[in-house]
Amino acid sequence: MVYLLGSDLAEKPAGARFRDLLDRPGILQIPGAHNGMAALQARDTGFSALYLSGAAMTASMGLPDLGIITIEEVTFFIRQVVRASGLPVMVDGDTGYGEALNIMNMVRAFEDAGAAAVHIEDQLLPKKCGHLNDKRLADAHDMAAKVAAAAKARRHLYLIARTDAAASEGIEGAVTRAKLYLEAGADAIFPEAMTSREMFEEFARRLPGVPLLANMTEFGKTPFFTASEFEAMGYRMVIWPVSSLRVANKAQENLFATLKRDGCTCRMLNQMQTRAELYATIRLHDYEALDASIVRTAIPQGMPQN
Repeated sequence: MVYLLGSDLAEKPAGARFRDLLDRPGILQIPGAHNGMAALQARDTGFSALYLSGAAMTASMGLPDLGIITIEEVTFFIRQVVRASGLPVMVDGDTGYGEALNIMNMVRAFEDAGAAAVHIEDQLLPKKCGHLNDKRLADAHDMAAKVAAAAKARRHLYLIARTDAAASEGIEGAVTRAKLYLEAGADAIFPEAMTSREMFEEFARRLPGVPLLANMTEFGKTPFFTASEFEAMGYRMVIWPVSSLRVANKAQENLFATLKRDGCTCRMLNQMQTRAELYATIRLHDYEALDASIVRTAIPQGMPQN
């Protein structure tokens, strides 16, 4: 799907399209796309769904991932990525931005912005990246109440409950929490910061038939696994949440260092997206053609006479 003004009406709600993807054979691979350009490039490569990471959104704003951005700021990113790609987008809902009523508001706001799926987590504020230490967990029943509120508010949104309990409560505690969240209305479970193949396998074994989401973030506690390895462990979805931002940020860092040192960008040209490549990606000529195809409106010259 190429987004052009007036041609972005989907035949199904985003949540329904996300469920259709999960009904296909194989694991659903969902790369993170931190802005509209990354979304376009991921779609053009052949991915069928995208992920918006809280860590990527905050980092792109120059902020840490401590749950300090607002629903309105997140919906700006959702609209940008959905509009650019036309793909179902899973969104990081952090802790839900408050209690039951706040979460219900978040769900409707994310749906209205075009989100297909959301995950909320069982941390307390200030929340942390799931791969950091000293995370504080919410009471399991309080988290279940949040999940129930989200399920009550959603119209089509696919609801994923994330648990960070494995680090402090072990697999037993994480599985117990997951079952409670499923009973409250979650569609899938996201066990965060698992540290070994055995942990991933055991968690899946304990929850047969439950759609599970794996997080393959770099520089965290989880060893590197491929999508096919996660599938073999029993997982239906895998995200690479911040990879696009990490690569883009490193490239920008190199650019600014080179520019400061040399006073020009000459040495960086072979690492740049060309003007032609940029225009092809953003479909500039399609927009120009659309603009040229619009017939100028004829304005009536006065009222008809009897």
